Amino acid sequence: MNAKIGNESTENYPMALQPKSESDGIAMSEEEYLRTEPDAEVRHEYIDGRAYAMSGASTNHIRITANITREFGVHLKGKPCEVLMADMKAKVAKDYVYPDVVVVCNHTEKNGITDSPVIIFEVLSQSTRKRDFTTKLILYINLPSLQEYVLVEQEIVRVTVLRKMNGWKPEEYSFGDSITFESIAMTLPVEEIYDRVDNQEMREWLSQNRVYESNVVAGGGSFEEQPEGQSATDIVDGG
Repeated sequence: MNAKIGNESTENYPMALQPKSESDGIAMSEEEYLRTEPDAEVRHEYIDGRAYAMSGASTNHIRITANITREFGVHLKGKPCEVLMADMKAKVAKDYVYPDVVVVCNHTEKNGITDSPVIIFEVLSQSTRKRDFTTKLILYINLPSLQEYVLVEQEIVRVTVLRKMNGWKPEEYSFGDSITFESIAMTLPVEEIYDRVDNQEMREWLSQNRVYESNVVAGGGSFEEQPEGQSATDIVDGG
């Protein structure tokens, strides 16, 4: 399967779609998938005529999706766009996949399916990484409505954003960075995405913040006394 990222063929692209083994998934028709999926005990994604069972999510995965949903929900309250998660399927031609979080605008469908997402989030894991960076990437960038595709690591603090306006070139963000989502005029610090997430990098960052807070208290200062334009995070990070 050859597709394009911007004007570039994915044939030699480093994240190009790899052919799947015929032994993977369950072969079925689109009609059969749509008929059986609502009552299935395990959710399935339907790609190239085969249904693939989805694995359960880790606690960190759940925290990340909850953080994104909360922050976007507050920003979009009262606006025509909304944030949805969990059981919302994205339809691309005859394929159906479950993004971890999706932003849609003027959504009216009531069957749990959208073919016009504006932003899609996927939280990466060992079992889903390859598919999120390959198969789903190719599917998503062929959605005319999609403006941003966001991949969030859970074992480290790193967010990769691919934007339509930049030819789907990946841009990485970490501690101290803020991500601007142009399609909905929203800017979000990376730290908000990782609130309460338990991984080594977050533990080290929190430890550094506790040391800084202790030094401020011992010195009789306060966070309000920081130099103008500089946050506690900036000082901890050496900014």
